[in-house]
Amino acid sequence: MSERPTALVTGASRGVGAAVARALAPTHDLFLGGRDGTALDALCAELPGARPWAVELIGVIEEDVEGIDRLDLLVHSAGVARIGPLADTSVDVWRRTMEVNVIAVAELTRLLLPALRVARGHVVLVNSGAGQRANPDWGAYAASKFALRAYADVLREEESAHGVRVTTVYPGRIDTDMQRDVREQEGGPYEPHRYLRAESVASAVMTAVTATPDAHITEITVRPSAGPSR
Repeated sequence: MSERPTALVTGASRGVGAAVARALAPTHDLFLGGRDGTALDALCAELPGARPWAVELIGVIEEDVEGIDRLDLLVHSAGVARIGPLADTSVDVWRRTMEVNVIAVAELTRLLLPALRVARGHVVLVNSGAGQRANPDWGAYAASKFALRAYADVLREEESAHGVRVTTVYPGRIDTDMQRDVREQEGGPYEPHRYLRAESVASAVMTAVTATPDAHITEITVRPSAGPSR
């Protein structure tokens, strides 16, 4: 790694995570995490200063972050979404949703806090419109995103003394593979023209990251100009 700021981005093999990585690449050295190793390697080959961070987020341990002694930016963009009525939502769905969307985020952040404090760094959490409003069939997902919102709010207050900033981004529906899966679950057509582009969400992340030193952008809500918001 060079003397440039360093960022770690989860969920970087596709969608919003990959868009964030591309937006950061001109100014940051990157650790990129993701489940699709082939896609991750291809993205790292495309972006100078990027290297794959092949770690399973569920069960992340201290050894996984060894060597990261200073971290200027941590972007959480990995997540899962299984939808359906609460009456049909199994305990396994609840557990996996919370493990990926909340618990893994909390543990990875905890492990990286020493490095973030050294850099007086920034944590950005890509949440969802479901973290602001809960709708039918979105119970487990919305609960995880409300929990993630609370986590970010507490982290912001606790870490402000160490100079660490915390931003939550609340996007509406995004044109990604995850959204395709959601629409299949909903049984509706996939209409990308009604959704946000991943690059638009990355732009919101960059707005927070590039704020002037006197400005702490705590929350950003981004909605599609047409179509459903969650």
